[in-house]
Amino acid sequence: MKATRSLLAAMVLGTAIGGSQASAQCSGNAGTCNTVNTASVTVGALVKLDMSSASTALTNPTADDVDAGNVIADAGPTFTIKANRSWTLKIKSQNATNWTYVGSNAGVKPISDLSWSTSSGGTYAAISNTDATFLSGASSSNGTAAQAFFKTSWLNDFTSASNAPGSYSLPIVFTLTAP
Repeated sequence: MKATRSLLAAMVLGTAIGGSQASAQCSGNAGTCNTVNTASVTVGALVKLDMSSASTALTNPTADDVDAGNVIADAGPTFTIKANRSWTLKIKSQNATNWTYVGSNAGVKPISDLSWSTSSGGTYAAISNTDATFLSGASSSNGTAAQAFFKTSWLNDFTSASNAPGSYSLPIVFTLTAP
């Protein structure tokens, strides 16, 4: 009996739903009947960022590099930017103040020891933990190419914690937006 009531309730509900879905009706005596259906879609701000590699191997400093307090240049990843309107590509460090250090020698390297540029001979800016404009475009793009270039600074002090033996890494976040 309970199953019969459930089946009856489901049939009534199905009939009610089916009846409410058929709202566009047409009848005609001349053999034709036209109804109109308007299809619509909303396209938001669309962006796509392709990056050549998820990691960049920076050049290891030599004793001569540390002795001289050298700055070592390296090419970073390349990007392809696609957007259906104006866009901005931002850069920042995911770390707040220092590189991530793995080792047993208490290494501490400030994030500002890494600087970035959009060209190898360009002006370099120290990376920080807040967004900085890496590149922007005033209109839509079907594949703007870009590349990051890095320079790593080394203090001329063998006793500095920023030169301690170990492995240093710095997560860098690139964010593409179409505001």
